[in-house]
Amino acid sequence: MWKIFVMTKTQIQVPEELFEELRAFARQREWSLAETFRRGAELLLQVYPEVPAKPAAAWTPPSSSRVGWKGLSAEQLRDAAFADGDPLLP
Repeated sequence: MWKIFVMTKTQIQVPEELFEELRAFARQREWSLAETFRRGAELLLQVYPEVPAKPAAAWTPPSSSRVGWKGLSAEQLRDAAFADGDPLLP
């Protein structure tokens, strides 16, 4: 049984270097450029999963009242940051 495909003619733009590579690729396989582009498009649809649906609401990180540097002065904070460094570094 024969399967009839309806084709849509379109025009695309590709960089010249890519076009030359595709033309050489098609020539090596004895394919037309149209066949090469069709096979490339089919491969993209097989390889890349569907885009997941967007979440209903934007995600925000949880907050906590117990985080931060409460009660430390700028100097104490700086000293704490440097004390946490690598002891082998000058």
